[in-house]
Amino acid sequence: MNYEKLEAAAEAVLFAAGEPVSLNKLSESLKTDLGEMQYILEQLEQHLTAEDSGICLKKLGDQYQLCTKSEYSDSVRSVLEMKKNTPLSSAAFEVLAVVAYNQPVTRSFVDQVRGVDCSGVISSLVNKGLIEEKGRLDLPGKPILYGTTPVFLRCFCLESLEDLPELPGGEEADEPQTELADMNDNHQEV
Repeated sequence: MNYEKLEAAAEAVLFAAGEPVSLNKLSESLKTDLGEMQYILEQLEQHLTAEDSGICLKKLGDQYQLCTKSEYSDSVRSVLEMKKNTPLSSAAFEVLAVVAYNQPVTRSFVDQVRGVDCSGVISSLVNKGLIEEKGRLDLPGKPILYGTTPVFLRCFCLESLEDLPELPGGEEADEPQTELADMNDNHQEV
């Protein structure tokens, strides 16, 4: 296959998948090496940008996904009759920040940092797909460890956790909710 056909095939696979696909999986399915697949994805991203397309290619760690550009989300929502996602409460932002900056963490750690019971907020964030179980501690009761998900990265337009904003002036992780709230103003919902 030539590069144009490989690029079209990658676009078709990403469109059909509807969720992030790893570079390895794309490379295997299109029978290319990783370097060549990376080049093809870079070309696809450039073409989508140059053509002023309504979709864009997002890189989420080592995964890629086709997404609606944020400027078209209202139009897409109106056609699909989607309700706008309910914004996160300040408590949810605080819990999400504690998890994002300290992961993996237990619920009791989050409770201790915030000084209140966070089980309801954690359940809500799990239901929204922003955090997930990352394992269990080898302690009595085997407490669940929580961490962020690829949905978290996508919602806050982050490629990886390294893209999280720095905590101001050496503050502890119980204060970063304002940075995530500011990032949420620019997140994509479609």
